[in-house]
Amino acid sequence: MIASLLAGFSVSIAGMIGFVGLVVPHFIRMLVGADHRILMPAAFLAGGAFLIFCDTIARTIIAPVELPVGVVTGILGGSLFIYALAKKGSGNA
Repeated sequence: MIASLLAGFSVSIAGMIGFVGLVVPHFIRMLVGADHRILMPAAFLAGGAFLIFCDTIARTIIAPVELPVGVVTGILGGSLFIYALAKKGSGNA
């Protein structure tokens, strides 16, 4: 509960794009494990790829007008974060 509150506070201060730095490394850790020699470069690359993907969606979803990338990042990142919480919570019960 405290971690969720701290994450929410961090996002409210840094903004939605900063949310990528909170979510992407946790997903990459689930995929590649906890070895930091692999985790750090993978998290850097995945974070960049996620932002490029979100920017591409923001520019093309309503073509003449560009959405703020923070909106797309928030929708996708929030959905993935809720999925990760639900997945982690179901394994502990």
